Amino acid sequence: MDKNPNHIKLTASELSYLWTSYLADSMSVCVLNYFLVHMNDSTIKSLITNALELSQQHIDFIRSVFTKEQFQIPQGFTEQDVNLRAKRLFSDVFYLRYIRNMTKGGLVTYGRVLQNIYRQDNRSFYSECLTDTLELDNKATTILLEKGLAIRPSVIPYPQKLEFIHKQSFILEGLGRREGLTGTEVTNLCANILTNHLGVAISTAFSQVAKSKKVRKYFLRGKDVSLKHINVLSSYLEMDSLSIPVSLAQEVTDSNESPFSDKLMMFHFNLMIYAGVGNYGIAISESQRTDLVVDYSRYITEVLKLSEDGANLMIENEWLEQPPMAANRRDLAKN
Repeated sequence: MDKNPNHIKLTASELSYLWTSYLADSMSVCVLNYFLVHMNDSTIKSLITNALELSQQHIDFIRSVFTKEQFQIPQGFTEQDVNLRAKRLFSDVFYLRYIRNMTKGGLVTYGRVLQNIYRQDNRSFYSECLTDTLELDNKATTILLEKGLAIRPSVIPYPQKLEFIHKQSFILEGLGRREGLTGTEVTNLCANILTNHLGVAISTAFSQVAKSKKVRKYFLRGKDVSLKHINVLSSYLEMDSLSIPVSLAQEVTDSNESPFSDKLMMFHFNLMIYAGVGNYGIAISESQRTDLVVDYSRYITEVLKLSEDGANLMIENEWLEQPPMAANRRDLAKN
């Protein structure tokens, strides 16, 4: 019996995580290579270069595993999906915020992956991914702070004495608004507004450059959804006279020359949607206000519908690769 922990057959979770990581990292290589062509700030350029090197390392490892396992390597994204000669579409500030958002998502994803995998080579790989992403996040945060670009959640008063909740109205206010937000609620509101601002910037840029009319229309719809969510979530902070994260729309140029294929942009946008759904789910679990929970729940439904329509559009254009699937026992029985 082979006791080598790296020779154990990949489980469904290990196979699926590697497959998804390959697609995401191959996309990142295309995007980051384009970013590096249009880069003025040397500090941000170093950060982008670091992120690119990590994505390439991830691809190399996953390829080696799939090759050893005799598993079909996904197509993912290649040099055919990026035009490095395209005009500048984003500012350096956008690049910096983009990396910070990417690392935040990576920290959540890699932490979840490690909870569900067992093969030692995979655990070592994703542990290293988590460590590298944390280091990249720290670098991005430091640069944001040094440049005065960090958007921090609002400051709330320090507690001066022990207090206990005596009224159920703290939680159950019907659909009305309780006076005052908890620190956790403020944190999640700011985080989700920031994420939606990034979504607005990306959907604005992609709608300017997409070749397909249907794809352009889809990005504009996504932009409208994000703007609506920003307006409602911001109103909670406004009611408590708390600061609201600012827009990133000004970081998008007026170029209409596409640096990316429609296939890549659709995949990228839907990847952001999946992350957004997760963020809303966390906000629901950490909120003690029924009005906030109702809004977040409605937003999850809206973005899942947007995601479904995006997937259908990708299927229509044969852009959506089929992920690893469990065996269909009924079909096998028929044959």
